[in-house]
Amino acid sequence: MSVEVDLLLQEAKESIEAAQNYRSELQQRLNGLNQARKQVRGSSGQAREALRRHFTELQAAAGRLLTERLATLLAEVDAIEADSVKPLDDCQSLIEHGVSQANELLKEGEAALRCGLGEKEDKLGSFTKKAMHIHLDSLPEVPALVDVPCVSAQLDDSLLGVLRDRVSRLGSVSAHPPVQIDELQERPGSVLARWCKVDEDFAAADYRLQYRRSGSGGGQFEDAYIGRDCEFLVLHLDPHTDYQFRVCARGEGRTEWSPWSIPQTGYTTLAPHEWCPGTEGYILSSRKNIVLRSDSSQARYPVLYSNAPTYFCGQTLTFKISAAGQVDRRDSVGVCVDSRKGAESLQRDQAVCISTNGAVFVNGKEMTNQLPAVTVGSAVTFDMEVVNLFPVSNNNLSEGGNFKLRVTIGSGNREVVFDWLVDQAVDCLFFGCSFVHSGWKVLVF
Repeated sequence: MSVEVDLLLQEAKESIEAAQNYRSELQQRLNGLNQARKQVRGSSGQAREALRRHFTELQAAAGRLLTERLATLLAEVDAIEADSVKPLDDCQSLIEHGVSQANELLKEGEAALRCGLGEKEDKLGSFTKKAMHIHLDSLPEVPALVDVPCVSAQLDDSLLGVLRDRVSRLGSVSAHPPVQIDELQERPGSVLARWCKVDEDFAAADYRLQYRRSGSGGGQFEDAYIGRDCEFLVLHLDPHTDYQFRVCARGEGRTEWSPWSIPQTGYTTLAPHEWCPGTEGYILSSRKNIVLRSDSSQARYPVLYSNAPTYFCGQTLTFKISAAGQVDRRDSVGVCVDSRKGAESLQRDQAVCISTNGAVFVNGKEMTNQLPAVTVGSAVTFDMEVVNLFPVSNNNLSEGGNFKLRVTIGSGNREVVFDWLVDQAVDCLFFGCSFVHSGWKVLVF
């Protein structure tokens, strides 16, 4: 009986645990549904507000433009009317003055005819002189109607049709933005953001990536990238800090940007790549990721290493050349197992590198394959993966054993792939550069 009870108790405990897990999973799904509903309602409210605000602004602007245009046209009518009426008013004043003179002359003539014989000669003589002075045969010219402005307004009714057509295509509403963040991959002191189109009918000409620090003090989104690529490495990020990323697109032949994608949170736990400070002959930027080769006469050994072995296999290490100096065969950028002091070049044992003339060196020996020469604007990339020659403990890489690293070096549109044998098992490597002459400037990320 006790065995059956124990079995029942065990089944009951398992059922309770399963019910608890089931309830927890359902609760998580409810939370997910609540977030989805909140997103739908919140974004719908924002879309309504954006539509109302935009159309209200358009209505106000259109009304203001129409009012200004009406005032301009009315002012033109007023100007034409004033310029045209003034000579008519002047002519009317002249005619009215002539009518007044004619009336006075008529009165004087009629009076002369009615006077007695003794006064008639004098009055008739005075009347005749006045009549000759007025020039009764001279009449002012009145312009013909065809010579007088007939003001009219020409209105193009096609504007309403054009406006109706443009308004009918103004704006759009979509349930999903045409692009979304596809992947946020951590890199040393940075995050590689990748995005993709979710609307295959949308022909994108450019993409725009923005980011900001998460949290209440994160501030406004700022531009990180605008261009045609579908990925971008956002540099200068603080490790163990959440950042929000969003992307939008601009269609072919359009000036406006599409709606933003749903913000995605990304972060990096990897410390940024930094050059080692205090090395004679090199000047570092404030973030220590850019180095400038200074006066070459002050340093006998021109090799500069990273501040720590921060390059891990499986990552991509990039050297960006932003300025160049005089070329020397010992000039190189690359990766090494240690930060050996006293070396005059990275072209040595336990290092792989590419020289500025494109030659590739493995443990100090030059390979047959060669890459394009390194110049201003060049980006040299190193990718590595571990290939074990002999078994090595999975729990402790430092126990030793020969290691083979498969290395891919890219420069320009070409790359070389080879295997690099190192004396000890490593999971992180130094990087370095060596330049004999001044003027070289390199960004590492």
